[in-house]
Amino acid sequence: MTEKTYFTISEVADITKLPLYTLRYWETRALLRPLRLAGGHRRYTRADLEKINELKDLVLLKGYTLSGAKKFLRSGKKAGARAAQAATATKSELLEEIRKDLSRLIKEL
Repeated sequence: MTEKTYFTISEVADITKLPLYTLRYWETRALLRPLRLAGGHRRYTRADLEKINELKDLVLLKGYTLSGAKKFLRSGKKAGARAAQAATATKSELLEEIRKDLSRLIKEL
């Protein structure tokens, strides 16, 4: 079975567990821009779903305002990716240090 390319607003609401009015409101605030068909029906892509989940996380869980979330998504995404890479590097260095300490302790036993 093939994966869907486009989703209706109802499907997106079910997937993201957000009310329809929230999705419509975020669209009026220029946070979302779904594809509009000739009849005015919205069609969301997988990229839109990812953005909605990011917005949901920022606004509902982390307490950002809509304008703050918008700014974060525009500028912070690139900086966030760099920070994530740095954190991964730091974690791997820490794990390597722990491995060396454990090896040393095993030899002492």
